[in-house]
Order: sequence, then C-alpha cells, then structure tokens
Amino acid sequence: MRKLLVANRGEIALRVFRACHELGIATVAVVAPDDNGALHARSADEAVEIAGYLHSEEHVRAAEATGADAIHPGYGFLAENANFAEAVQAAELTWVGPPPAALRAGGDKLEAKRLAQEANVPVVPTGDAQELGFPLVVKAAAGGGGRGMRVVRAAADLDDALDAARREARTAFGDDRVFCERYVERPRHVEIQILGDAHGTVVALGERECSVQRRHQKVLEESPSPAVDEPLRRAMSDAALRFAQAIAYESAGTAEFMLDGRDFYFLELNGRIQVEHPVTELVTGVDLVAAQLRIAQGEHAPAAAEPRGHAVEVRLYAEDPRTFLPQTGRITRLRLPSSIRVDAGVAEGDEIGIAYDPMIAKLIASGETREEALRRLRAALDETVVDGVTTNLPFLRWLVAHPALRAGATTTAFLTEHPPLSRPPLRLPDGPWRGSFRLNLPAAAPSPAPDVDAAASGGQDGAGEQSSVTAPMPGTVIKVLVAAGETVQPRQPLVVLEAMKMETPLTSPYEAVVRAVNVAEGDRVAGGAVLVELEE
Repeated sequence: MRKLLVANRGEIALRVFRACHELGIATVAVVAPDDNGALHARSADEAVEIAGYLHSEEHVRAAEATGADAIHPGYGFLAENANFAEAVQAAELTWVGPPPAALRAGGDKLEAKRLAQEANVPVVPTGDAQELGFPLVVKAAAGGGGRGMRVVRAAADLDDALDAARREARTAFGDDRVFCERYVERPRHVEIQILGDAHGTVVALGERECSVQRRHQKVLEESPSPAVDEPLRRAMSDAALRFAQAIAYESAGTAEFMLDGRDFYFLELNGRIQVEHPVTELVTGVDLVAAQLRIAQGEHAPAAAEPRGHAVEVRLYAEDPRTFLPQTGRITRLRLPSSIRVDAGVAEGDEIGIAYDPMIAKLIASGETREEALRRLRAALDETVVDGVTTNLPFLRWLVAHPALRAGATTTAFLTEHPPLSRPPLRLPDGPWRGSFRLNLPAAAPSPAPDVDAAASGGQDGAGEQSSVTAPMPGTVIKVLVAAGETVQPRQPLVVLEAMKMETPLTSPYEAVVRAVNVAEGDRVAGGAVLVELEE
C-alpha cells in the first residue's frame, strides 16, 4: 500500500491520515463543494474535490486520478456500504474494511439477528408490533447511530413513528426498511471490539461501556465497563466471536449488546472503525487503524491483548448543552487540552455548518484506575475553551462530575432520569436501597424510562406566554403537520425539522389555536425563524 484515499471527512479522516503517516503511506483527502477549506483537506498530502461524500463513483474516480491504490471509508457515509466495497475492489483498489458479503450479513439488522440466533447468540425479540406489545422500538434495518430509531409506548403513536423512522432511514442510508423490536427499559449498552483477518483468525479486544447516550447517540465511552466482570466478559466476547466467525469477518468491527443485569442481547455488528475506538487502543496498546491497514494488506490480526488500566472518552460537540440540538457558527477560539489524548476534527477559525456532524473533538483520558482516568478527564475539560459557537462543554463537565457516573451506575436512560445540567443528588443509595422507597410499604412498580427524544424536542413546555414555535437550529422543514385554524394539544407535533440527517419534531407548548403556519415542506430555515404562530 503506497497511497491511500480516505472516503470521509473530519476527525476520522485525520485519524487515518496519522496512522498512514506512521506507516509511510501517502494520503489523499476528498472534499465536497460545501466543505472546501475543511481541516481534513488541509491535512492530507493531496486533496481532490468530489460531488459529495455519498457518491461511491466519485471516490473511485478520485483514487484513480491521484494514483491511490487503497481506500479507507472511515465511519458514517459509505463505511458499511457493501456496494461501495465492491466498486472499490472492482477498480482493483485495496478496500480497507470487511468483505462485501460480511458487510451485507452484518449490516442488515434483520439478517444479522437471524445469523446470530443460528450462532447461538442471544437477541432481543423482533416481529409484529401487536405481538410484541408496548413499549417497543422501531429501528432502521440498514443502519445505526440512532438514525431511524423511535421508541413507541402506545399503539396510537405507532404509525407516526414508523413514518418518521422510514423518512430518516431513507435520508441517512438510502434504505427505508424498518422493523419493530421489544424495548428493554434501562439496559446498559456494552460492545466488544473485534479484529479479523483473511486467514480466518478473529480476536476480541475487550469491551466498551457506552450507556450514556443522547438521542440514541453515544456521549461518553469507557473501557473496561464497570458492570462487566471476567466471566461476563468471556461470555460476551465468545458470543461476538461466534457471530464474526459465522460471517467470515475481516478488519475492525464492533459487536454491540444490550446488558440487562447479567443477561445480554446482541444488537448489531458495526462493520467499521468506531468513533470510540481510542479507549480500546489506550487500554490494550493496539493501534486499531494501523491494524486495519495491515490486515487489508494480507497480514495477520494482532494477538488479543489483556486490557490494562482504564480509559474514558467524551465527545465535544457544537450543540446546545441541555437539548443536544446542533449549533452552527465559526470557532473564534479553540484551546484543547495537552494533558490527554485529543482527536480533533476542526481547528480555530473553522466553520461549523448544518450539513455535517457537529463534533469538534474527542477527549480521551487514561489511568491505572477508573478514578484516575475520570480525574484526568475532568481536569482536561476544565482546560478546554471553545468560543464562537455554543458547545456541550458545560454538559460534559457536569457529566464527568456526576455521582452516578462516578459510581458507574449509568444506563441508557441516564440523561433522561438526570436531565442535563440538573442538580446531582447529594449521594446515591447503595445496594438494595438504590432508587426511591418508603418505610414499611412495598416498592412501587418501576416507571418507564423517560423518552429522550421528547426531552430533546420539548424545551418549549411550560412557556404559557409563548405565541410562536421557532426553529432551534438551522435546518430543512420536511413535514408540516398542522394548518391555520386548527386546535392543537400540549406536546402535539407541529413541524418536523431535519438537520444533520436527524429529525426533530417541534411541538406545541400548550393547548392553542394555530394562527399561522409560516413554512412549507422543503423550506430551509435559519435558527430562530418563526415557523408556527399560536394563540391561546
């Protein structure tokens, strides 16, 4: 491998460039017309303009034009697209990723579940909504990352959830197939890192805890998981390896599981490098991107390494620290910590727009113990400065100091049970007393975990004096659900706004009559634009 093109942008492109530089491989960046001047383009040996990151033929053309002999897809965009992998191989270029057949088997969630069951890997039941009962979750068959996912708690909400999930899946993956799965309340999200090679070897490199999520996307990841002991680690790793071997997996991949007590259920296999891969690198000493490059050239996967110490990663985003809605603007000042590992995707002076993921950087701290890693991360966050754009930095500082996080007592419902930037509890009860109780009375039945999507889009509640609903960020109106003169109820969706391939329903803050609707489907709107006017 002499010259490699990264069919991606941002932080992951820069990460692959660094690995290539260390291995003496020349690099090529691709740049969409609306991304000119981006940091990844300034950082490669060469840069080529392409029509868009989702056009597979454009990447192949750019590789041939520059004499690149290999393509790395990064994550997102076309990373798990089997047709793209085939196109790369048909052009006689080296594909740095899993074989197309493995991508198809692992990338289609329904097919993956079937194969997992054949390999004796436990899965969450799927099927007809009425047979599953409620709550359930609607998922996109062709992708992940929270896109095309909706939690449904009542039959009356099912049709709207299916429609929204299909729209979002079509936009994000070009495939609008969705399915229904039983919803597990308050699980942990734990994943196993694997590496496979063309010689039939697949190794597991331990687990990552990824339970802290907003809108079904990860916020903080760590390795090892505070909830996993050695017997459970072996059982989950063995299940991940059985599935990987069943589909003849090669390259880096991640088997994702829900963990409920000591029961675990296979969710999906991500056939790519993960955003959170640095925590595994820091505890195992294995450079996962370099391993991908070597495996693509026919070398063996590195031996499984015993994890040592602890590592924690947070994602610094341009987004509102309470609602997690994406923000835009130019970064006028950027001071990232030098005391820990930082994988950045932008630099001071760069613009955060609406077209791409608003992640600024990943901050990753390690230590001999979990407490040391968290302490170092907390100090690094205190050093971090971002001016010119609203970020989630206040939220990250709050999160890393939260007693539930420090105690390792987090589930996927953490951010809805502990609203962002809320006052943390003075202390967490221990053992059987964790949770609410009253003396001499039986414990109350557990309430459902709050809906994180509703929490993210419901910032207008309680504003009795509000007379309009405005766009919380720039985006495109993809659905108008009301007309002038209609009476609407509290939390009734009025307009659906799309930004960065995620849909955000904007709801009525109270019972009202729609005075005017100022937008139509397909309109692009600025943050703060008045979309719907109301009167009580």
